[in-house]
Amino acid sequence: MFEIGDKVVYPMHGAGTIVAIEEREILGVIHKYYILKLPINQLKVMVPVKTADKLGVREITTVDEMDKVLDELSSNEKIDVPKNWNRRYRHNFEKIKSGNLIEIAEVVKCLENLDQKKSLSTGERKILTEARQIIASEMALVYDKDISEITGIINKALS
Repeated sequence: MFEIGDKVVYPMHGAGTIVAIEEREILGVIHKYYILKLPINQLKVMVPVKTADKLGVREITTVDEMDKVLDELSSNEKIDVPKNWNRRYRHNFEKIKSGNLIEIAEVVKCLENLDQKKSLSTGERKILTEARQIIASEMALVYDKDISEITGIINKALS
């Protein structure tokens, strides 16, 4: 069980700090929730304590692991992705859903490269934005920097 002040990742939403653990009554049943404050837009998210493990909530990664994510973002290694935009969308969505930072970095790198060649579809642009936010939110907590600094670090790695 996590405690107030712990820095955790909630897959598909990003990383945040547990600012409270509250009980809420829903349909006559009392449930405990972690209240996460995400660094992106100062968003607050409620995560049921009972199902946090099943949802993939985990502690934030280490500085060494985050350095590997930056290496992935800056590498020139080509990534094979489906040519068809619909298959590519599903492929990238599955990588994001996995919660694996290296795979999410691959999605960012792939879509950023594709965006340089041709304009992304609305769906792919949304996935790119979500993937960047997931990485940026965790990176901000790992490196203890604000989002604007982290955005600059990510942009530099990608260029």
